[in-house]
Amino acid sequence: METQKPGFIMCVCTGKCPGFAKMDIWDFINRVRIELPVEYGFIHPQLCEEDGDRFLNDYLKAHRKVIIGGCSLNMQRKMFKDAFAEAGLDINKDLIAIDVRDMTTDEAVEKVSAELNKMEDEK
Repeated sequence: METQKPGFIMCVCTGKCPGFAKMDIWDFINRVRIELPVEYGFIHPQLCEEDGDRFLNDYLKAHRKVIIGGCSLNMQRKMFKDAFAEAGLDINKDLIAIDVRDMTTDEAVEKVSAELNKMEDEK
């Protein structure tokens, strides 16, 4: 039986956050979804807003592990804990949060790749 691959969401903080200035966000997400072992990858403009909450609530109903690239790890856990709890998921096990601010496209792809390798090693 094939193991379910995680989904990848890139949260870009409206696309205007200076923390993403060194990265080509579109090149990054395309490289993640094409080159790395994720089920799919996509960009959300701001997961911490109300529509982001609604989206995450719907998304998490699939009970798929999710990697979110975006801001600080602590901030992601604070912002998304309710959505994970409502879906019956453990944010500490089911969310892989990655801070990709202030990275180039290549650095961010490498960070996601390293996290995916770590997940594979833990199986």
